[in-house]
Amino acid sequence: MANSREIYDVIVVGAGIEGSSTAYHLAKAGKQTLLLEQFPLPHSRGSSHGQSRITRKAYGAKDFYTRMMFESYELTTELEKECGKQLFINCGTLVFGRPDDPFTSCTEECLQRFGVPFDKMDSVEQRRRYPSMAFPDDFNFILDKSGGVLRADKMLQAFQAQFVRFGGVLRDGEPMVDLHPGDEVTVRTREHVYRGRSVVLALGPWAATFLPSIGVNIPLEPLKITVCYWKESGSDTFCSSKFPTFITENAMGDGHIYGLPAEEYPGLVKICLHTGPRIDPDKRDAVDNQWVMDKIKAIIATHFPTLEREPRVVETCIYTNTPDYDFVLDHHPVWKNVVIAAGFSGHGFKLAPVVGKVLSQMATGQKPSYDMSPFRIDRFFKNKL
Repeated sequence: MANSREIYDVIVVGAGIEGSSTAYHLAKAGKQTLLLEQFPLPHSRGSSHGQSRITRKAYGAKDFYTRMMFESYELTTELEKECGKQLFINCGTLVFGRPDDPFTSCTEECLQRFGVPFDKMDSVEQRRRYPSMAFPDDFNFILDKSGGVLRADKMLQAFQAQFVRFGGVLRDGEPMVDLHPGDEVTVRTREHVYRGRSVVLALGPWAATFLPSIGVNIPLEPLKITVCYWKESGSDTFCSSKFPTFITENAMGDGHIYGLPAEEYPGLVKICLHTGPRIDPDKRDAVDNQWVMDKIKAIIATHFPTLEREPRVVETCIYTNTPDYDFVLDHHPVWKNVVIAAGFSGHGFKLAPVVGKVLSQMATGQKPSYDMSPFRIDRFFKNKL
């Protein structure tokens, strides 16, 4: 095992979207930064792979996310200019439900508060614009015109490539096997021992098993998410020039579903259930998810009549949920040079550009750009740390 002589300003463990964004911001600011990833890149074992994610500005009653989303859009545009690739498709995000649905009404109120352009439509207008969707006559539909699709794999690769261009050191295929906090932090892999003035732990679902070893017992729940792509029979109404991303929270007792237009696989629209069975991330493929498949097939048959009843492509992702579905972005309760980023709860990708900026500030002793109280560790157990 080789000992690195260099002392990095920051070591970032985990090269998913949150860790890669953090490392990018650190290197861009001139910090000597090491980014460690347990798997050879690219890989599909965590939460950041795949070609697309929904992005939007409205966040219901949680205005702290909406404020962050404005800068996240700006940072995404900046990254597009740096890498020379399109990372965002502005096709809109459609939110819908019955008149008493809190998710739909809170989305509308949030868009009004922040002055984000939107359209409100009834079922007649919905069927005119999006005839391949079948929902009850009393539904309301809110189209956030700022929303759309992030090209997820390209964004992840862009953060990593720009990180290296700015002088960062990327080591993949090196799992962290031990962490020794102190005035300097020591990170041990199977091949090397690295030292840093601070460390950011962006471990994805593996946070649930690793963090207790350093005395942090956050209630994290990794879930296996089944990602399905569906073929439309004889039409192309689900392409991004005609169809938005969409989200509905249990509008008819179906559960939280979301969808994206046919951008990844030719002619295949992505529609998924926003939950799944609890898993150990190292044994995710051994978990039975048939109930998820049964439920999403029933949703397709009921609400998307032009789609085939069986998905053409099925993939897997992992969410790591907190009880309140808000992130953990905080310092270790004892070692302030250990920064923890966890529990992104299935909605962290769109915020990654600004989350990475905030984490880079925390790791270098700066005051974060935003109020971090919603993301504190001690909100779960104020009397136990």
